[in-house]
Amino acid sequence: MRARDRLAAALADGMLAGDWAGAPMRAQGALVLGERHAWIRRLVREVLEFYPEPPADRPRELARLIGRTRTMEELERRARRRRRRLPIPQHRVTTPTTTVRRPFPVVSINDATALAECLGLSVPDLLWFADTKGLQRRAASVGLHHYRSTWVGTRSGSRLLEAPRPRLKEVQRQILQQLLAPIPVHEAAHGFVAGRSAVTGARPHVDAATVISLDLESFFSSVSGRRIYGLFRMAGFPEPVAHLLTGLCTQATPVDVLRRMPSGHPAAFRLRRKLAEPHLPQGAPTSPHLANLAAFGLDRRLAAYASRIGARYTRYADDLTFSGPDLRRRSRGVVAAVARIVAEEGFALNTTKTRVRGQDDRQTVTGVVVNRHPTVSRAEYDTLRAILHNCVRFGPESQNRLLHTDFRSHLRGRVAWVAALDPERGRRLLATYSQIDFSPSGT
Repeated sequence: MRARDRLAAALADGMLAGDWAGAPMRAQGALVLGERHAWIRRLVREVLEFYPEPPADRPRELARLIGRTRTMEELERRARRRRRRLPIPQHRVTTPTTTVRRPFPVVSINDATALAECLGLSVPDLLWFADTKGLQRRAASVGLHHYRSTWVGTRSGSRLLEAPRPRLKEVQRQILQQLLAPIPVHEAAHGFVAGRSAVTGARPHVDAATVISLDLESFFSSVSGRRIYGLFRMAGFPEPVAHLLTGLCTQATPVDVLRRMPSGHPAAFRLRRKLAEPHLPQGAPTSPHLANLAAFGLDRRLAAYASRIGARYTRYADDLTFSGPDLRRRSRGVVAAVARIVAEEGFALNTTKTRVRGQDDRQTVTGVVVNRHPTVSRAEYDTLRAILHNCVRFGPESQNRLLHTDFRSHLRGRVAWVAALDPERGRRLLATYSQIDFSPSGT
């Protein structure tokens, strides 16, 4: 940190520790510096002109302002001319930050101590998990990493799954339930939202003349730590608290994990750059809700654009869907306009997954066929029916080829998914499912 920045930070903390008025602020400045200086009066005047009320939740912002005032610039120029150092703070005066505004009914957390208490952590453990200095990224031992990282191959390249270790995962669940849940997402978002699903996201597109499907590239890793910090500040958390919460919910992928990244795909370089910086880890319980909040501006703009062209818009995680009459003829212009908005909002389209389908095609939205009414595809239904039939004949273990830890729940979920879209098919599948012997002797 430069001498000017250190001086500005010390003066900011000192001023916030006293009454927000000229004389007390000048006295606090003298206390920080160990003596009175004539320029303090001018500095206080500039600060009060910009902040009539104390920025009690923004000490860093205040420090940046102080560092850029005319008074500080002149002080630094004078020190250079005389080949002297800037005044060195003699005393560091601090006071806990306070929550100034709460636009949503979130818990009021004023400082690191209050955050640690809220999450059931000691302050040292809070700092360890938040890792705001990024020490984990270069930790040699995998045992010191807060996440278990696994590379998964996909048709369009590679995906990194970053699963938090049990204790951090529990902390993130608390953050989700206690701090994030009251913050609403856009009505167009249907993924990972209570009361919404892939089915609710597909329904607006039923019986549409044209359905345009697009995909966001590297959705979670595209949401940077800076954006998450901004979300926590927008929610009303003071700067230090927002900084710690950002550390708890983001991850800069360790160097040794990046070295193991599969190469050879055009998007690999872009993904590596995103992963090297703090981002939302795919696997953390907080990431889906935070990603939806980060995409609020994107959803708002795309919903407004869809309304202007007489179309409908929904988003399920990284899947964007537009539908309406006369879209096929204008599809190239629509896709170009969406790509521009997506880029302006800090995301990018995976252009290899863009699809334009008319009513003569099979129109699918997040796995739901929407040509006439929401349903599953015949192929998916037949596949599940065959799996259930073989489970009855040969036992469920013979069909658990992907080694699901709870294959029974997995099958029940797939049956429920079909039943939500097609009750009659769902009843037939459930009848077969009920004949499966899941007892150890039956497997």
